[in-house]
Amino acid sequence: MRMDILTIFPDMFTGPFSESMIQKAQEKGLIQIRITDIRNYASDRHQTVDDYPFGGGAGMLMKPEPIFEAVDDICSEIQNPEEKPHIVMLCPQGEAFHQRKAESLALKKHLILICGHYEGIDERVRMHLVDDEISIGDYVLTGGELPAMVIVDAVSRLVPGVLGSSQSALQESFSEDLLDYPQFTRPREFRGLSVPDVLLSGDHERIRLWRRKEAIRKTWKRRPDLLRIDQMSDEDRKLFQEITNE
Repeated sequence: MRMDILTIFPDMFTGPFSESMIQKAQEKGLIQIRITDIRNYASDRHQTVDDYPFGGGAGMLMKPEPIFEAVDDICSEIQNPEEKPHIVMLCPQGEAFHQRKAESLALKKHLILICGHYEGIDERVRMHLVDDEISIGDYVLTGGELPAMVIVDAVSRLVPGVLGSSQSALQESFSEDLLDYPQFTRPREFRGLSVPDVLLSGDHERIRLWRRKEAIRKTWKRRPDLLRIDQMSDEDRKLFQEITNE
């Protein structure tokens, strides 16, 4: 999978993408991440990428020409016209990013992420270039670089072979609208705190039911908005009833 990031601050990505899982995935050829400096596509010697908004107003807007030129340059490398990249603009007005969206993006062969800055991006980019607009939360950041890092990380770990275990991405929080169950490792006792006996029982069915129940319990307490009681299986309904009766 290839991911191109268009930004005016390319050095911000040096650390996050050269460490840990993301680095290993690139070394294995599972993902390819390319950082493009939008300023390289500016038409003047000062590499101007912003200008005042028509009609007045505070702040500056990112100009459309360098962004269009950068995307055109990336697309010119593609030999098969059917492999058009999926272009995402990162902005506060976009769709809220969530696990289902990450799964959808992970199915794409090629993503282009456009990092906004200043007071935003010229509307013509949104109208005629991008396929998606994404926000990672209802708060204001200085630019789209951090959201791009979040999306690359969330999407990369869904690419086959990136995670050590093929089950890891399926069994974690939000993979099925439940938070993850509590997990423990050695030592068995620590400062008077013990690992639940059921996890030491060797009874795989009891362990499975305990984990499922605790995942439902945690979701009910912390993120009840995720809990879809009307869509629960009979087993989950029974476990949820046990929780509410306790």
